[in-house]
Amino acid sequence: MNRRRLAARGFTLIELLVATVLLAAAMTLAFATLRAASAAATRGEQRAQRNERMRAVEGFLRKRIASALPVGYDMDAASGMPSRFLGEPDRLRFVADLPAYLGRGGPHLHDIAVVRDPGGQGLRLEVQFSTVLANKVVEETNPRPPEALVGGLREVRIRYRALDTQLRMAEWTDRWEQSDRLPLQVKVEIVDGDGARWPPIVVSLPQAASYGGFSQVPY
Repeated sequence: MNRRRLAARGFTLIELLVATVLLAAAMTLAFATLRAASAAATRGEQRAQRNERMRAVEGFLRKRIASALPVGYDMDAASGMPSRFLGEPDRLRFVADLPAYLGRGGPHLHDIAVVRDPGGQGLRLEVQFSTVLANKVVEETNPRPPEALVGGLREVRIRYRALDTQLRMAEWTDRWEQSDRLPLQVKVEIVDGDGARWPPIVVSLPQAASYGGFSQVPY
C-alpha cells in the first residue's frame, strides 16, 4: 500500500527544480551553439564578400592599367610636350581604349583617384572616363560622373617604377615625373577599413616601351 502511494504522488519539488535547471542549461547551450554558428556564418559571408570585392577591383585595375596607351590627353604649353601619364600617390591618369560594355568604346582618359568617401567611412577609390580625340579631352555637355570602385578604405597608395640608368628596375617612387612617357610598372596598395591589407596589385604596362624606347627614372 505504501509503495503504491509513493509511486502515485508524482515528482517532488527538488526533482522539478533539478529538471528545470537541466532544461535551462540545455537550452542555454543550444542557444549559444546557434549564436556561434550564426556568427561564424556571418563572418564567412563577410569574408566571401570581401574576397569577391577584392577580386573584382583587382581585375578591373589590372586590365585598365595594363591597357594604357602612349597617347596624349593634354599638352604642356611651356614645353610643348604631350601629357601621356599622370602618376601621383593618390591619382593616375592615362588613355586607354574603353571596352564597349563600359561605354561607346574608343580612346578614353582614365582618371583613377583616391577621394574621401562622402559617407564619412574612410577613403574611396573611383574612376572617371572622358573621351579623347586628337590628343585632347573632349568637353562633353553632360559628362559621366565618377564611378566608385570600392569604398570604406583606410589607406590607398599608388607607386611607379621604370628602369634606372643601368637599365635595371629602379626603386618604387610615389610620383611619376615623366608625364610624356608611361612607367613600366604600377603598384596599388590598399588597406581595408578594418585594417586588412589587400595583396599588392602590381601591373606591367606593355605599351611603356612603344614611344622613344624604355622608360627610365631620371637621375
